[in-house]
Amino acid sequence: MRPDYDPLDDPPWAMQLVVRAEKADPPTHDAVCAAAATAVVRLLADPRAQEPEGEWHACVQGWESRRIRKVTRRARGVRWPEVQEIPGITAEAYGAEVRAFPPAPMDEVPPQIAKLQVAGLDLPLAEDPLPPPDGPHAEIALNPDVTMTTGKAAAQCGHAAHLLFRQAGARDRKRWLENGLRVHLARDVPWQKCVDRATVAVRDGGFTEVPPGTMTAIAWIAK
Repeated sequence: MRPDYDPLDDPPWAMQLVVRAEKADPPTHDAVCAAAATAVVRLLADPRAQEPEGEWHACVQGWESRRIRKVTRRARGVRWPEVQEIPGITAEAYGAEVRAFPPAPMDEVPPQIAKLQVAGLDLPLAEDPLPPPDGPHAEIALNPDVTMTTGKAAAQCGHAAHLLFRQAGARDRKRWLENGLRVHLARDVPWQKCVDRATVAVRDGGFTEVPPGTMTAIAWIAK
């Protein structure tokens, strides 16, 4: 038996995130990160996940009792409408579209999702920092000293928003919910100032791209 074997992680579970990335007009890195994080928290806030009798409640609970993984894939052309037919939540931010799906064992991913490419999603930053939305929203900052593809960064932003949704104070979370659980990727604020403001931090499990324990993303609710 492996020394790191965890019976609660056998089999591993993951939330699948699918990014719409058309060749002719791909979204920016910043927009994908914001849309991915928004899709994650909107799924967690959905009555199907929140209510004890909801159809997604048990799978979300089961997933959160394990090592929490998020896997980012890309779809274009006919693949995008195909995945819209699978139960999930699609979020749009700054022109990017990302669909989040209820978590499930990684060996039970629907074939329409399983055939989509995981590696290689790496998009350019927007030319200028994207404007923050009006009203209460999540601000997420990525560690500038850590190099990540867009797919990896989107998953880390999803983790940061997830932690923020679970750990924010009731009043702040209510105001964020009432404003549509909107998310913004902070680029024009020095990293140390972001760290000082942050209320949650993501430390990566080390499964892909970065060493385990790396602080990849931080988040807070801007008022």
